[in-house]
Amino acid sequence: MAEEEIDGRPAEYGLSVKELRELMELRGREGYERIQTKYGGVLEMCKKLYTSPNEGLSGNPVDLEHRRKTFGSNVIPPKPPKSFLRLVWEALQDVTLIILIVAAIVSLGLSFYKPPADAKGAAGHVDESESQAGWIEGLAILVAVIVVVLVTAFNDWRKEKQFRGLQNKIEHEHKFATIRGGEVLQIPVGELVAGDICQVKYGDLLPADGILIQSNDLKVDESSLTGESDHVKKGDVTDPMLLSGTHVMEGSGKMLVVAVGVNSQTGIIFALLGASQEDSEKKKKKKKKGEADVEAGGVQPNPGGQTVPLLSSEDNAKVVDSDFANVQYKGTGNSHNTTKDNPGGDANQVVEDGKIELEEKKEGAKKEKLGRKEKSVLQAKLTRLAIQIGYGGTAIAVLTVLILIIRYCIQEFVVDKKNWEVGGTATHIAFFVKYFIIGVTVLVVAVPEGLPLAVTLALAYSVRKMMYDNNLVRHLDACETMGNATAICSDKTGTLTTNRMTVVQSYIGGIHYKNTPTFSALPPGSGPLLIKAIAINSGYTSRVLPSEDGGFGKQVGNKTECALLGFVQDMGQDYESVRIETPEEKLYKVYTFNSVRKSMSTVIPKEGGGFRLFTKGASEIVLSKCDYIIGTDGQPHTFSTAAQEEIVANIIEPMAADGLRTICIAYKTFVKEEKGNENDVVYSEEPDWENEDEIVKGLTCLCVVGIEDPVRPEVPSAIKRCQRSGICVRMVTGDNVNTARSIASKCGILKPNDDFLVLEGKEFNRKIRDPTTGEVSQELLDQVWPNLRVLARSSPQDKYTLVKGIIDSKLHSNREVVAVTGDGTNDGPALKKADVGFAMGISGTDVAKEASDIILTDDNFTSIVKAVMWGRNVYDSIAKFLQFQLTVNVVAVIVAFLGACVIEDSPLKAIQMLWVNLIMDTLASLALATELPSEELLQRKPYGRTKPLISRTMMKNILGHSVYQMAVIFTLLFAGAEIFDIDDGRGVKALHSPPTEHFTMIFNTFVMMTLFNEINARKIHGQRNVFAGLQRNPIFIGIWIGTMVGQVIIIHLGGLAFSTKGLSIAQWLWCFFFGVGALLWGQVITTIPTHKLPKRIFTFFSQPPPDMAVDEIEGADELHPLESDTMGRRGQILWVRGLTRLQQQIRVVNAFQMDLDSHLDSYDKRSRPSVISLQSLQSQSRGVSKKPTLASSPEAEEGSGLDPSTHRIHHKQDLQPTPEELNEQAKL
Repeated sequence: MAEEEIDGRPAEYGLSVKELRELMELRGREGYERIQTKYGGVLEMCKKLYTSPNEGLSGNPVDLEHRRKTFGSNVIPPKPPKSFLRLVWEALQDVTLIILIVAAIVSLGLSFYKPPADAKGAAGHVDESESQAGWIEGLAILVAVIVVVLVTAFNDWRKEKQFRGLQNKIEHEHKFATIRGGEVLQIPVGELVAGDICQVKYGDLLPADGILIQSNDLKVDESSLTGESDHVKKGDVTDPMLLSGTHVMEGSGKMLVVAVGVNSQTGIIFALLGASQEDSEKKKKKKKKGEADVEAGGVQPNPGGQTVPLLSSEDNAKVVDSDFANVQYKGTGNSHNTTKDNPGGDANQVVEDGKIELEEKKEGAKKEKLGRKEKSVLQAKLTRLAIQIGYGGTAIAVLTVLILIIRYCIQEFVVDKKNWEVGGTATHIAFFVKYFIIGVTVLVVAVPEGLPLAVTLALAYSVRKMMYDNNLVRHLDACETMGNATAICSDKTGTLTTNRMTVVQSYIGGIHYKNTPTFSALPPGSGPLLIKAIAINSGYTSRVLPSEDGGFGKQVGNKTECALLGFVQDMGQDYESVRIETPEEKLYKVYTFNSVRKSMSTVIPKEGGGFRLFTKGASEIVLSKCDYIIGTDGQPHTFSTAAQEEIVANIIEPMAADGLRTICIAYKTFVKEEKGNENDVVYSEEPDWENEDEIVKGLTCLCVVGIEDPVRPEVPSAIKRCQRSGICVRMVTGDNVNTARSIASKCGILKPNDDFLVLEGKEFNRKIRDPTTGEVSQELLDQVWPNLRVLARSSPQDKYTLVKGIIDSKLHSNREVVAVTGDGTNDGPALKKADVGFAMGISGTDVAKEASDIILTDDNFTSIVKAVMWGRNVYDSIAKFLQFQLTVNVVAVIVAFLGACVIEDSPLKAIQMLWVNLIMDTLASLALATELPSEELLQRKPYGRTKPLISRTMMKNILGHSVYQMAVIFTLLFAGAEIFDIDDGRGVKALHSPPTEHFTMIFNTFVMMTLFNEINARKIHGQRNVFAGLQRNPIFIGIWIGTMVGQVIIIHLGGLAFSTKGLSIAQWLWCFFFGVGALLWGQVITTIPTHKLPKRIFTFFSQPPPDMAVDEIEGADELHPLESDTMGRRGQILWVRGLTRLQQQIRVVNAFQMDLDSHLDSYDKRSRPSVISLQSLQSQSRGVSKKPTLASSPEAEEGSGLDPSTHRIHHKQDLQPTPEELNEQAKL
């Protein structure tokens, strides 16, 4: 083997997979020493892996394939999908379905029981033909249940398949800067191999384990693996170990990839988790069967003969206690926590040291709270509505059963004075079972179990369509929440502007150039210095590539730096030659941009000794650190405070007023001997480079440039549409206040006669903080945010504080729903806190994407407006279905209940109600959930957080149509036999009585009215033309016609199974007439002015609690009773949930959401198939969507357009309920 060659080198490597895995388990100095002592340094490791630190791998396919075979590929195999039978089994877990199955089986069994002859006489209600037909009803109910289970399972299976396909589709979109053949290429992360040389920069999510070759001020957030909240400073001689799944928060560097896929640290954890879950499942099965009695946390042999620790058990969650394994994000502190020592609240985010908790039975409820900051607006309203209906439905169902049984007993044993004979027991029980089935059916009808399916369908349909509108939805609930948005806090750069930056003005050597100056026109000696200052003091990943069509060059990397590099090219100079002379390895010290510095500085050694520092950043900040300025003669001159103020007033402010971003470029020279120039700094001992404040001061100003970033042409009209639809757009930027004001005016955010506020971050903090304590005061904030339109020079803390303040404000009765855009590493907290967080798909960092709900794949503000349309469409689709469903339910329940009271039977048989409920409502949810959005949606105000889900108009429609339908049905019930001259069905009281035309007409009329009311339900805002836009929804038309055909078949062929008897043409026409009457009655209802209706009656079931608290009903979706240690106060909710089909359907929604989170997580790490976030793994294990705990920060490019870094804060996720929440629980 050793003699074989691959791509001209030996086939055997100097390092094995095992050695590399063991090496990556070391940390800090220990890792560095192992690399030096055992392997001879990282460069020697490169030789052992046959790679070049500068040229990288050759890229030869044979070489790459051999490396994959030897070291593995950078892919973690996905969890196998659930089988169809497994999905069927899960669908069968629904309590009401189980009750129906048991009742149907009992009914079926009793139908085959033949009582003795004398018992028949005693019971008096059974004849031979009836007993022969008795089995049909039980069988029909079983068939209906099977159909529902199969449809549910098929829907689940299709959704899972759909999202696996989506994952494959976007898998290759996450690429990583990799050096191959001496060129920097963007390689899909799944194609990375051991031996690759990768460039890392701020905001990256590392796709593999690696060792640093070279770094600049590199800091990494390893909290996802180690639980360490502080950023870890990395360096090739301090801590060179880079781990997959960690975030680069600051700086840049170059690493050698040594472990990929399942051999990386993240991959190892996934393998452990998978093994432990399998072991845990096997163990549970054995426990159930009593075949094994293994102590929790013991050791089980695996098939390979090795021992695998059981990491979890049902009663006692065990852990992997290793220094690299921390998956669970624990609770944290307040997100804008301020201290005396740190008044700005710039404190470190707390992520509690933890361990991998693989099974969380006892603490499931609490930990679920960490996942999302709140239930979405619609979730909160639906949950409350479902609980109310659950209580009402249960009460009516129980009452119906009791009334039927009591009436039967009174009639049999009191009025008819019969005795309970042994032979008649089966008959009596058969009646009781029949009544029980009616009661269960009433419960099934009472609860709108089609509602969660409608939610699922509406969201699924919208999410799929939104992809074509450049919205990649990561969290399903964000889709509908966006429809309720009342405020959008938007970045400027790239979202409102094109992010195509160019230098259009400059101030060099005392001259203000309105166009690009020629290089020869620059002051003597300052030209080469300026070129060096720009070329060297920029990320080397920022480049301007020649355009293929001869137009503008293609900007790669940081756009502000690209604008400066383009400025160098426009002056006829070449920045690449400067970089070749001074490669990254020669950079002595780099102070990367972050939100505190608002600047970037680089130190390089000078020829002949000494050092030179180059700085660039926000103009007023860098200018304030300058003591000298280059004059027209090319020589440094003293730069007084008065001169600085003059430049600010005459140069910087006019540039900013034109909407230009101003950047100042400066330098400083350190010499060891005598001063050559007035501005040189002499040192005897090497300066303390860690003392940044001393190093970056006393600078010499080279120039100030004005960079133009034009407003996107489509943005002003998009903002106008937002404002017209009741959404307030605010700009939150790190730019100069004058620049921000100018751009905001061009966008239409600021209007000439409006009462608005434009504030800088400092002024904003002064206005909102209590002067005595320095804490943010909600009362003071409420005086600022309503009129605030632009927040300039803002820090990440400011952005977070503003978002939190608007969300928490109770200034308006309809609480605000806030959307936020972000692209920088440190935008995480604001994106997380917002009701909907939008990350930029092009310019956004992996960290921002991970914290977001929706990714804008084109970085364009107009896509947010489309998201609003889709969100409102989802909300309206749910409301339409709710209006339709509740009308059906109210009528069916009241008819069944009153029928039980008056005629001892339900006019609508159990199987008929199942048809109406389980089949037609499912189809209706599909029909009403697939309406396309229209511009009409943007012509109304948003609903807000507390507006009732069922509006007064909807309640008017529900009650109005219910009155009409019940009037028709009760008229037919009590007078129909005489009117149509048919046999009266009320007199038949036999157990398995044959169907009658009378009750068939009632059933058919009810279905016809329901079908035509489905057309009425398409409009929920009182519109008269209910057919408007119908042609745009072929699904609705198809389902409506299909349901009508199905009804005809059921009436004429249903027979005993559906308790129907064929109707004549005349009877059909009457049924059809009553159905069309629902459309005409709808016009009458629309005529009634809504505002004149009594509020109390017409908002029944619709008012959510004043504060739909974060976790008021948290966990009710998924929680098993064993999973909560707060079971006491949630018992009622869980009980109601257990009795309704909502339990199953919500599991469907959660599974769907889980699929979306887990599969689309790959996009928010730019579809990295190799290292899926550990947070999403937990989401899978608990079925909740989670956002990771991140550091906070400002807009990446907004401050001075440079790479941002970290700026940590606490993030609050309270585990304990507030007194208000407890009060609400008590009310429920």
